Amino acid sequence: MTRPDLTAPSDPALAPGEARCPGASMQDILDADGDNPPLAMREEAYTFLGDADLPFARYTDPAFHDLEMARLWPKVWQWACREEHIPDPGDRYVYDVGHHSVLVVRGADGHIRAFVNSCPHRGMKFAAEGSCGVRRSHIRCPFHGMSWNLDGTLREIPCRWDFPHVSEAGFGLDEVACDTWGGFVFIHMGDQPPPLAEQLEVMPDHFTLWPMHDRYVALHTEKVLPANWKMAMEAFLEAFHVLETHAQAVYTAADANAQYDIFGPHVSRFIHAVGVPSPHLKHEVSEATLFAKLGRDPAALPEGASARAEHARLLRQELGAAFGTDLSGVSTTEMMDSIEYFLFPNAFFFPGIGIRLCYRFRPLGPEECLHEILVLQPLPADGERPAPATPIRLGVEDSYTTVPGFALAEILDQDTENLKLQRDGAKASRKGAQTLGNYQEARIRRLHLTLDTYLAG
Repeated sequence: MTRPDLTAPSDPALAPGEARCPGASMQDILDADGDNPPLAMREEAYTFLGDADLPFARYTDPAFHDLEMARLWPKVWQWACREEHIPDPGDRYVYDVGHHSVLVVRGADGHIRAFVNSCPHRGMKFAAEGSCGVRRSHIRCPFHGMSWNLDGTLREIPCRWDFPHVSEAGFGLDEVACDTWGGFVFIHMGDQPPPLAEQLEVMPDHFTLWPMHDRYVALHTEKVLPANWKMAMEAFLEAFHVLETHAQAVYTAADANAQYDIFGPHVSRFIHAVGVPSPHLKHEVSEATLFAKLGRDPAALPEGASARAEHARLLRQELGAAFGTDLSGVSTTEMMDSIEYFLFPNAFFFPGIGIRLCYRFRPLGPEECLHEILVLQPLPADGERPAPATPIRLGVEDSYTTVPGFALAEILDQDTENLKLQRDGAKASRKGAQTLGNYQEARIRRLHLTLDTYLAG
């Protein structure tokens, strides 16, 4: 059988955005699995969004960064922490993005509230970025000891006699909007924000079968990356880079056959099959070879069996035993594939079992960002929730391979090692802009179109 030539130009008769990689589509792969994946996996929602170049100044210009700090981050819902980070009254978590800082607190009444992390007296932060789980009956400033109740009302001012001009009602903490979904706590720093559900778009419906609140943080990494937050993030919005950046994966990753969906201004998705060879390969791959590339003993593959199906079957047994839960009813695509939902502005949610991650990207400046990875593991069958993992901080030069038990370390190192060269290449460019693919990089274009609506105010 002749393999398709993926370097040939697309049919000129096709409208922009209509061309697709030759070979099996993601939906064809799901049909071949034959094990009834969730209906959400059967949806297709691509729209052509244009093909104009994107200027590199959007990543490198400090003025553009400052505009985002003024018009994006204070005006959009963003995931701050997990509910399990603040399980008990008095627990708190600090979420910073740029110079903005929010203190998320579990109140005495069990409600979660969020406040600007700045003392009304002299501006002191109540706690440093990343602070978590310091249980107290009140919020106390570490500078002069002024304190507030967990609902933000004033509790005490030392030397109260010296502040006759301060009223009790007028000296409460500056509260910001707070809501929850799927075990995640979201905050919004703007006035009269829209409901969180509007920004989540299709996600509450799609994640009905993937309840994220029934998972816990088994691993948490924080790595400083040498690139603008959008540039770093966009490496994870497409599978186009797999052929070159992750060349070792071409036997097991159907990169160019990935499905890309744009559900609205804030939510997009790709479904990237694992256990299916890349269409870029020039030769056929036997099921035994594919089974070996998946890390299995090819001699153990039953005669006539599909390597993808058998690998998924074994994963159900192995991960089910490791997690202490029953995975027998989980479809092949959920067990194996990279199913990635992006929620604007900076969050990624993978609802699968084999790839069970969440990402978050936050700017540390115009040319540096913090990339967080959470491994969200299903709760054991007894329902007891382990404490969330303590974050492991990695510097720019640190490898993910130093993180114990992190199976995706090599892949993530390959992704992040590209960034300094990409950042510096963008600054060296005389063209001054990047040219995107119409289909495989459509999620990047959607990100920038939505960003522009916020920056326009």
